Amino acid sequence: MSETNTPAFDWRSQPHAEIERDGVHYTLLGTAHVSQASVDAVKSAIDTGDFDAVAVELDPQRHAAMNDPDQLAKLDLVKVIREGKVPMFAANLGLAAYQRRLAEQLGIEPGAELKAAASEAQARGLPMHLIDRDVGLTFKRASEKLGFWRRMMLGGGILASLFFDEKVEDDAIEKLKEGDMLEASFSEFAADNPALYDTVIAERDAYMAAKLRDTAGVSKRVLAVIGAGHMAGIERHLRDDNDALAETIARLETLQPKSGIPWFTIILATFVLGGFAYGFWKGGLDVGTDLIVYWVLITGGLGAIGCAIAGGHPLSILGAFVSSPVTPLHPALASGTVSALIEAWVRKPTYADFMSLRDDVQSVPGWWRNRVARVMLNFFLTSLGTAIGVWLGGARMLGKLIG
Repeated sequence: MSETNTPAFDWRSQPHAEIERDGVHYTLLGTAHVSQASVDAVKSAIDTGDFDAVAVELDPQRHAAMNDPDQLAKLDLVKVIREGKVPMFAANLGLAAYQRRLAEQLGIEPGAELKAAASEAQARGLPMHLIDRDVGLTFKRASEKLGFWRRMMLGGGILASLFFDEKVEDDAIEKLKEGDMLEASFSEFAADNPALYDTVIAERDAYMAAKLRDTAGVSKRVLAVIGAGHMAGIERHLRDDNDALAETIARLETLQPKSGIPWFTIILATFVLGGFAYGFWKGGLDVGTDLIVYWVLITGGLGAIGCAIAGGHPLSILGAFVSSPVTPLHPALASGTVSALIEAWVRKPTYADFMSLRDDVQSVPGWWRNRVARVMLNFFLTSLGTAIGVWLGGARMLGKLIG
């Protein structure tokens, strides 16, 4: 290559590795997600013209969010609620809020080098492959490996990140310099946990290596722009893995099958309904009626209070009150889902609500002002109120029956 075509920035000064596999030359360019040097290196590498395809550590959802400012406005909120994806939606909002805090604190958009890699490849007409696993799927697989309390801590940390605009800690920024947004994000929300980081880092190393091989196609020289923290793992998997690609990808995209028998709901329903029956048999009409009335009032009342605190419409509050005594006894129902669906139907979010969502969730008043955020609050606070009511109602029942 003539000297006039030599890039001003030498991308080879950045972490990189080169691997030959199945007739394809892969160049792994390790980046930091908060580094202008990484952005320059990506542009410099693609400018050389040495590569006939570019792979990027992004999934379709994150790529769309980077490039389509109207993506949120296209969301079907009712579908999200019906499919039980409100926690995933909250997690994605938490990640977006975290990225925004980083951008304000460090003066550079996190993942700017990934966005540059995708846009530069498309501008030059090069095949561009998104090789990372869907962030929602990674979150679900990580959540599956945590115990109940750690899962609650993770969810609580995500919600707290939406409410409070705190400074990003130095150790999280160091992880970003090593090049992984999800690891840095999760480190804020949960204590150090091998299972969590195995899912967030090691599994994605194997997944991205498999996707690199799977998407290479007719390309012979592929540039893979990845976080520097993934370089060693992806290089190892590219060199050594011999499992069938389709099987590897399917295995890493599969969630643990849920138990076909909802034991907790069955036990709870048996306890509650059996308690009512035993109350009538042992104490007569007065005791049985007292147990039913208390159960309805405590679960329905606390569910309705949760909905009211969330700023729910009167119909949403009524829906929470009516559904809360019943939904804990049915595996396919949830009081938060019922009240949130009513809220989304009565106070349908506008285009402006979706477009201002990321800004509004940065402040506590914004959660009550924005209709999308208020639906999410409705879901979580109604569910929380109902759960507290179930424990109090169950304790009261147990006391009455053994007293």
